[in-house]
Amino acid sequence: MPETTDELLETLTEQFSELPGLGPKSASRIVGHLLVERRDLAESLVRSLSSALKCAHQCPKCNTLTTAGELCPVCSDPARAADVICVVEQPADQAAIEASVAYRGLYFVLMGRINPIRGVSPADLGIGKLLARIRTEQVREVVIATSYTAEGETTAHMITSVLRRQYPQLRVTRLARGLPVGVELEYTDAPTISAAMADREAVKS
Repeated sequence: MPETTDELLETLTEQFSELPGLGPKSASRIVGHLLVERRDLAESLVRSLSSALKCAHQCPKCNTLTTAGELCPVCSDPARAADVICVVEQPADQAAIEASVAYRGLYFVLMGRINPIRGVSPADLGIGKLLARIRTEQVREVVIATSYTAEGETTAHMITSVLRRQYPQLRVTRLARGLPVGVELEYTDAPTISAAMADREAVKS
């Protein structure tokens, strides 16, 4: 049997609540806002999401999401510094750093972070792909820009250890501690990220 109207609303709310940072109450408010006050926005979201699902893909070089050509705009930009790679957890973190206008190198997006509880191990983050890029692209510096959370710190330590073993001469830096401890990078304001990027420090062994 087809779902009733109330069941449709409950399903929609449950789907929104599965998004990062949204609980049931926030999801319910969003659904109500879209269906009552912003039906035009809801219809626009449907069209945009449908279009994005057809053409969005991960960049084969850095892993970020893009709707451009094969490579994302950053990886295909010849003006970017190709000898520096900034490692971030998610595309949202990359966007936050780009908004700071403090960095002109390339990126590697992990699409996650180490989390034993959820079964996310180093192998799931594609570190081998990062190592291959360092070897073939003559990279001189890797900037670790994972968040200053427990999982982010664990991920940063793991990546640093691997890089130290594989490429002892490589410069490995970490965003400065000006970033608030326990706060996700994507939620940090642009001036703070800009200062942290400018003051990044070499990672100690």
